[in-house]
Amino acid sequence: MLPPLVVPLPEVNIAWFLAGIVGLVAGYYLRKGLARAALQSAERRRDEILSQARQEADQRRKEIEVEARQEIIRLRESFEQEVQETRRELRQTERRLDKREDGLDKKQELLAKKERYLETAEKSLAENRRCLAQQEAEAQGLVAQQREELHRISGLSQEDARRILLERLEQEVEQDCAEMVGERLARAKETADRKAKAILVDALQRCAADSTGEATVCTVELPNDELKGRIIGREGRNIRAFEKATGVDVIVDDTPGVVVLSSFDSVRREAARLSMEQLIADGRIHPGRIEEVSEKAWNDVQRMIAEAGDEACYELGLSNVPEGLRKLLGRLKFRTSFGQSVLEHSLEVGRLAGIMAGELGLNVQLAKRCGLLHDIGKALDQEQEGSHALLGAEEARRIGEPEEVLNAIAAHHEDAEATSLYTGLIIAADAMSASRPGARRETLERYIKRLERLESLARSHEGVDRAYAIQAGREIRVLVDAEKVNDKVAAKLARDIAHEIERELQYPGEVNVTVIRECRFVEVAH
Repeated sequence: MLPPLVVPLPEVNIAWFLAGIVGLVAGYYLRKGLARAALQSAERRRDEILSQARQEADQRRKEIEVEARQEIIRLRESFEQEVQETRRELRQTERRLDKREDGLDKKQELLAKKERYLETAEKSLAENRRCLAQQEAEAQGLVAQQREELHRISGLSQEDARRILLERLEQEVEQDCAEMVGERLARAKETADRKAKAILVDALQRCAADSTGEATVCTVELPNDELKGRIIGREGRNIRAFEKATGVDVIVDDTPGVVVLSSFDSVRREAARLSMEQLIADGRIHPGRIEEVSEKAWNDVQRMIAEAGDEACYELGLSNVPEGLRKLLGRLKFRTSFGQSVLEHSLEVGRLAGIMAGELGLNVQLAKRCGLLHDIGKALDQEQEGSHALLGAEEARRIGEPEEVLNAIAAHHEDAEATSLYTGLIIAADAMSASRPGARRETLERYIKRLERLESLARSHEGVDRAYAIQAGREIRVLVDAEKVNDKVAAKLARDIAHEIERELQYPGEVNVTVIRECRFVEVAH
């Protein structure tokens, strides 16, 4: 067993002192290490915060850039929309100016027509004065001739002188009676023509509808040519879907900024135009969207047809027209004939017939009804066989229209016998509306054929040397051989040519026939 360790006290204090020093040194280094670790941790935290701040700043910058791009796109779209609105307003303004110019042209043409009428009246008055002076001279010559004849027969017996005088007197009386009858007939005809022209001119001046151009195609404007590719679609699927849904042909050619829609059915063409404009404005062009927009456009067109029929009846003051006939009238809004809108033509015929019926003391409302419905068959003739007059009359009979209206519809082109006074009014009003200047367009080929027919008809008469159609076929100048045709035959020839033109030709307005007989005597002095 070892003896207990006995350490002296001074040595114990030194050990504690050394241990304290070692602890202080160890604590210093430990604190220093902890401080270094805290510093490193703070630096790492700082780096993380800086990295996160940079990321947030980059993300915010990207968001701001996206918002700025979206704002630029929105402003650009707004600017383009404003530009389109401005262009649309400018086009509307141009249309209004064109309509005003057309109105001024019509007024100017009417004034020119009045001036020509006054000039013709002055020429006629001068001609009458000349004829009167010539007749007075002939009468004086006859008086002198009778005096000489009396002197010659004074040597005859009383019975012979009485017989000769009675024969001369009988011839003079017969001639005077014939002249009086002819003068009375001419005066009556002139009065009737003047009154009829006054009624017709008054009706035309009070009713003048704007003309429209007949077309089987319409154009749709595009904002840019890039849309042509989207309208065609991949491998043409969009354009095929559009043609199948609307029933019209789409023509995409090199013409910048437009596509062409072609169809003989004006209602389908209008529905296709509305569909194409909606698709272009929407921007979504694919088969599903095409079918949806086409169905909506077709419904819109049907609503427009119903509104057009109601407006036409309201404009003429006809409140009891059946709904079926109103819809057919609305279809005529998209139908043209020889460049003239059929609905506007029907309204014009209704107004003209009403005006003439008022002048003649007939039923104005019934005349307007006959005029408005006279071409109702043109809304059916593309779907059914037969003339539009008979088809319209049959449809009106099925709905229950009065007999006067049925006869006016069926007989306004002489497809049936006219049995009513209102039918005559409709025939006259229809001719007036179709033949007034600017109502219908005439193709160049038909125009040339009409002029050639006028000239050949005049040259077919005996004694005619040459014939010229002038003033767009409004006048035919006939030059005759002065040796074969005298003045009386020339007057008869003018009447014969005029009657033959009335029988065989169809023409708008009037055709003046002027027969010219000229004698020329030429001598040469040596």
